[in-house]
Amino acid sequence: MTRHSESARKPSAATRVTLRGPAELIDSLPYLLGYHPDDSIVLVGLHGPNGRFGGRLRVGIPTGEENWADLAGQLADCLLGNSAARGGRPDGALVFLCQDPAGGESGRAVMERLRPLAQRLRTACGALEMPVYEALCVSGGRYWSYCCPDTRCCPADGTPLGLPGTSVMAAAAAYAGMRVEGSLKELTARLAPLGPPVAEPQELALDLAGTALVPRMLGETDRQSVRAETLALARRLLDRYRNAPAADRREGRARADARDDGLLSHEEAAALILGLQDRVTRDWAAEWMEDEDAAPALRLWRALARRCVGAYAEHAAAPLTLAGWVAWSCGDEPAARVALGRALELDPGYVFARLLHSACNSGLDPEPLRQCLRRQRAERAAKTAATRD
Repeated sequence: MTRHSESARKPSAATRVTLRGPAELIDSLPYLLGYHPDDSIVLVGLHGPNGRFGGRLRVGIPTGEENWADLAGQLADCLLGNSAARGGRPDGALVFLCQDPAGGESGRAVMERLRPLAQRLRTACGALEMPVYEALCVSGGRYWSYCCPDTRCCPADGTPLGLPGTSVMAAAAAYAGMRVEGSLKELTARLAPLGPPVAEPQELALDLAGTALVPRMLGETDRQSVRAETLALARRLLDRYRNAPAADRREGRARADARDDGLLSHEEAAALILGLQDRVTRDWAAEWMEDEDAAPALRLWRALARRCVGAYAEHAAAPLTLAGWVAWSCGDEPAARVALGRALELDPGYVFARLLHSACNSGLDPEPLRQCLRRQRAERAAKTAATRD
């Protein structure tokens, strides 16, 4: 099996990569998605006689089989629609089911359990004239093909995966300067609510801040004051994160995030989380999305998302959306999709997250939104200056 992919080193240059066989296809996944998928369904569109990679999508594997048929149809429709919107209908597709064994289950047992899901995906894609050329299950360090019945090349006990990062795709990605930022679980864990000993005092601080702030946010005069106070607090914290050491790759993300968590008091986090529930305040905060503001803002929004604990879990939709926006604005689409996806899990109706998620997944350029926010900031600054005069 031969498939072609293009890895951009510069906007004006591309490296053509030829992948041969299931092992190289699997090794390409982290570079296609930006992270190692786990507990995931991944679909990739193929174009032309050589199977050039096109659109791709990833969703979690539902636990209940009763949802598999509907999900398969939706995913096939989505792959077709997204690919067509980008300029070409797929001629075929690849399917990957990635799930590690749990609870004493073997990799082979995972493969058999997911076989009906693979079949539904193959049927759904075939119904849209996108034949599935290969469907692979990756589990427990091995892989299986749902399409090849020949045990000489696809043994019943699976085929061991090669050493990660040793394929031609890995070499091309390294040459192009592409990095894989860990697994999906690791990226998601950076946004998860903190546990003990932080959770209990943080929830108490949120209760107290809510008692003080929510009544003020409901009144027009006080609402304006709360907005100003929230933005002033956010600016002070932004400067604090700007002046604090950034993450060092040698120390690991978990330790760097823990250090960032230590820069916030419970009271500061509570006031800012609640203040950002106001749409106007959130939109003003979104202006910190580039240049020297971007890195500290991203650290701050992630730290705030981790402080949305207990009964306040849904309040994380605002800082998660801001984190997703800054990541997308800076070109880190994998991190953006994870943050925005998490925001939508918490609040499916959160409009700003839905719009950004759709735009990011469609491959749109964030520059028009950046221009809009720059104009918004300039107009507000001019209005403030005129008021002072």
